[in-house]
Amino acid sequence: MTKQKKIICISAGIVLVLVISYLSLPYYARQALIHLMPVIDDLETFHRHVVHHDADSVWLWPQAEAYNQHQLSEKDAAYLDSLHTVSFLVVRRDSILFEDYRDGWNDTLTSNLYSATKTIVGLLVGIAFDEGKIHSLDDKVSDYIPIYNKGMQADVTLRDLLTMSGGMAWDESYASLFSVTTHGYYGNDLYELVTGLEVKDRPGMQFSYRSGETQLLAFVLEAATGETLSRYAEEKLWKPMQAEKDAYWLLDKRDGDEKAFCCFHTTARDAARLGSLLLQQGKWRGKQLVSQRYMDEMLRPASYLKDQWGRDSLSYYGLQLWLIPYRGETIPCMRGMLGQYVYAIPSENAVVVRLGRKRCDVYDGPFTTDMTRYLDIAMHILHP
Repeated sequence: MTKQKKIICISAGIVLVLVISYLSLPYYARQALIHLMPVIDDLETFHRHVVHHDADSVWLWPQAEAYNQHQLSEKDAAYLDSLHTVSFLVVRRDSILFEDYRDGWNDTLTSNLYSATKTIVGLLVGIAFDEGKIHSLDDKVSDYIPIYNKGMQADVTLRDLLTMSGGMAWDESYASLFSVTTHGYYGNDLYELVTGLEVKDRPGMQFSYRSGETQLLAFVLEAATGETLSRYAEEKLWKPMQAEKDAYWLLDKRDGDEKAFCCFHTTARDAARLGSLLLQQGKWRGKQLVSQRYMDEMLRPASYLKDQWGRDSLSYYGLQLWLIPYRGETIPCMRGMLGQYVYAIPSENAVVVRLGRKRCDVYDGPFTTDMTRYLDIAMHILHP
């Protein structure tokens, strides 16, 4: 055999081994290798449900008198660019004060909100509770999902899931090919995945951020309401909030289950409506969409729990919602993996939306340092 033929045979053998190895991987791992790391513009990557807006009742944000008069400093502009910001929006007193789109983005493009989606699930649970479809936040998950009853699963309550203290054996790892988070994002069997995971820690004791607990909460919500997550969100939030555009909820497969822990797609302007709902404690333009009693708990840290380090009382998480201390007040914040942030600033009667392709990976306690930096930029805009 000539040297050239040997090289061809060896190359063909390597290719064959790689193909066999790839085909032997589970579905979610094959998908992860195809698509690699998640991106904000993944709308065409997955099947999806449309969360329709009502074209006959759209309410558009008016522009403030000082709309876009603020000029970002070189330092602030450079920071936004350094983490590939695509949208930065500041709403004050129900008017857009500042709106900036970068990197080819605009006000019509939708971004995956990633884990900021969890807060939407939390709001929907509150609505189902207000309607009596959920009897109590202390109901057991097994009351709604009977198969969730193995070992300590039977002890988990809805409140445990809302506060990320359900003890689920979920590995919150984004870079590992074989992590359960990768399985959840790229897989096609969400219901079997989350209902089949054991509970490894005693529920209701300690906060530990687990995306699977939000996903399980969404299945409870569907069982309680008899609606898909997308349809319930459309009926109870999107249309009542007079959204400007349709939104999208990514699915695990065609006609499958919504990825409730990660994957709601919307524009910056419509994301600001969610921030306004937090700011106004469940009201949208004077109409109470989520009850005051539920919002009071959602916006309050679950201090009866230990924090993620098991040292102190939990001071930074309510019901599917982050609570960040800033300049002497507590700022409710929806928070997504690639730096998708929606802030409600009570003292300023303001909402801030930042969408982008990257976040800072430097932590100060439970928060990345970019979270306060964006608030600083917003303050420069609010108080030039």
